Amino acid sequence: MNMHDSEYRKKLVTPERAVEIIPSKGSIVVGITVVEPPAILNAIAERARHNGFEKLLVYTFNPQKYLTDSLLKPDLVDCVQTKAWFISGPIRGLVKVGLIQFVPSYFHEIPKLIRSMDVDALITTVSSMDKSGYFSCCAASYVIDAARKAKNVIVEVNENLPRVFGDTLIHVSDVAAIVENNVPMVESKIPEKKPEDEIIGKAIADIIPDGAVLQLGIGGLPNAICDYLTDHKDLGIHSELIGPGMIELIKKGVITGRRKQLHPFKHVFGIPYGTKEDFDFIHDNISMESYSADYLMDPCVIGQNDNMISVNSIIEIDLTGQCNAESISGSQFSGTGGQVDFVRGAYRSKGGKSILAFYSTAKGGSVSRIVPQLKYTSVTTPRVDVQYLATEYGIVNLKGKSTEERALAIASLAHPDFRQNLLLKAEEMGLL
Repeated sequence: MNMHDSEYRKKLVTPERAVEIIPSKGSIVVGITVVEPPAILNAIAERARHNGFEKLLVYTFNPQKYLTDSLLKPDLVDCVQTKAWFISGPIRGLVKVGLIQFVPSYFHEIPKLIRSMDVDALITTVSSMDKSGYFSCCAASYVIDAARKAKNVIVEVNENLPRVFGDTLIHVSDVAAIVENNVPMVESKIPEKKPEDEIIGKAIADIIPDGAVLQLGIGGLPNAICDYLTDHKDLGIHSELIGPGMIELIKKGVITGRRKQLHPFKHVFGIPYGTKEDFDFIHDNISMESYSADYLMDPCVIGQNDNMISVNSIIEIDLTGQCNAESISGSQFSGTGGQVDFVRGAYRSKGGKSILAFYSTAKGGSVSRIVPQLKYTSVTTPRVDVQYLATEYGIVNLKGKSTEERALAIASLAHPDFRQNLLLKAEEMGLL
């Protein structure tokens, strides 16, 4: 047994013992999505139920199953206050009634926010320790920054978590407590394709050049693009997320990273998602690198790759070009996330393209996603930042267009049933 193994054993405790480190009036940052630590979270929740906390402040981003099934239960709101930088489906109702607070944030600024906070503990899942005493956190994002800021780092070691390279390492000497819990990774599957996905995906793929560097958001629409990239050559990845569509293109030799200016031959991302097969492919793969959001998603860094192509989804857009990707009827639905970071970064890139894709309608075709003017909702991407827009009715580029030209271009992307009314509204607004 080497010195690292000895230190590991000294710090190995039950979840209940591990969470005793957290003060009664304390603050914690929880690992993002795939690195939420279930055993530790359940222990904190049980302590809270037995009056173990006077007030616990919890910071999270896009909370998933393990967090929503434990600390974010409504019966704990008297002693657990949660602040979320990004909203997930299970907590939308709690946000709407004020039981969870939303913190609007650009993703690349979250690590900086954490460095200015008082953090009593980071709790996160990590990979098994290597012979040099290092754990790997496969989703560096803001987690690695919290590890360096927090007074205590509590890790849940899961041998099923992939070991990833990049800026992901936490040394055993910097850890206060270790819990072991070898549960399966939470898997995410891509939704079944809609007919619109194929139309939009093919159209976007047609404007992506060989050698481009990709950032694709989550969901069926961004991933549909991957099916139409199989004949491309030497694509690269510099993305907030890496998922099944991208991994399949790596396996096929379409994505190589050969032509990247930053991290050539490396697949650079913040958070992985997908199936067990995808996580197995990522594990101990030296081409896979995860980095902190304040580096990975800084628009100035993103723009250093030539031909950077960013594809993200929006909920609605108005005739001036203002885009909403995070709220519905005034209620917070998700968050800004990394959309604006990549919109700006891709446009800075030599030959880069920022693309916002969406279906022209919602609710079975009864509602247009293109509206005259955004009301009672958030502006995620300002009109001056918008470059390409894509629906099943085409692709337009708003950069350099006048307000009249923009309104006409945006209306052309609408479902035919709504176009005439949109043009009439554009006249009333003085855009035409």
